[in-house]
Amino acid sequence: MTPRDDSDPLAPQREAAFFYGLFLRGHSVEALRQDIDLPRTLLEKWLKARDFEIAFRDNLQRVYVYRKQVLAVFDALVTNEQNRARLQ
Repeated sequence: MTPRDDSDPLAPQREAAFFYGLFLRGHSVEALRQDIDLPRTLLEKWLKARDFEIAFRDNLQRVYVYRKQVLAVFDALVTNEQNRARLQ
């Protein structure tokens, strides 16, 4: 997982493009989705841990949102590629 740079609004697109490149090189789309995604159940488990400070919990929330953004962009790229392949 790469750290999020709040000053770079294109960071999710760049990271999604990296995973999309792996997809184009033959990596399984489902395996890549698992690598990108952060399941809600895991986030909830982390947030329940009593030894995490509030600032760290806030960071976990931001990471969760970021990972979902990357996954959404990746899914859009894959869907676009699949639609393009059908047209040809």
